Amino acid sequence: MTKSDLIDVLCETQKIPKGRAEQLVQVVFESMEGALKRGERIEIRGFGSFELRSYRPYEGRNPRTGVRVSVQPKRLPFFKVGKELKERVNAGKQAKQANGAKLRDAGDPGAAVPVSMPVPTTGPLTDSGATATATAESVPTDTPTRATA
Repeated sequence: MTKSDLIDVLCETQKIPKGRAEQLVQVVFESMEGALKRGERIEIRGFGSFELRSYRPYEGRNPRTGVRVSVQPKRLPFFKVGKELKERVNAGKQAKQANGAKLRDAGDPGAAVPVSMPVPTTGPLTDSGATATATAESVPTDTPTRATA
């Protein structure tokens, strides 16, 4: 999601003009930036927290040339995800995986056919009954297939 996407969602859900939504998003981001510049911690319940982490100077090297360089001390924002957001994201992933497993059920005649699957081979190349990998072209096309996301 981009800043523009966020503005569009705000316009649609709150039924406000795009200019006003853009101002609101900008004010929120500027407020967060200002708090971090002042060294304050930002905590948004149910979402997560932002804090600054300080790093001491160290000797690094340029990966292209290998030349040693001195890296100055710095402060970088660090985001820690909140418990509620983590649970909601994982619940969404588990629901998506459960739906995907239902689509791949062996008894489903419209189940998706994987692009690569083991296929038993016989003939002069293998006499031990080994398996080879089939490509999408070698999968029979008489069964309808469905793409999975």
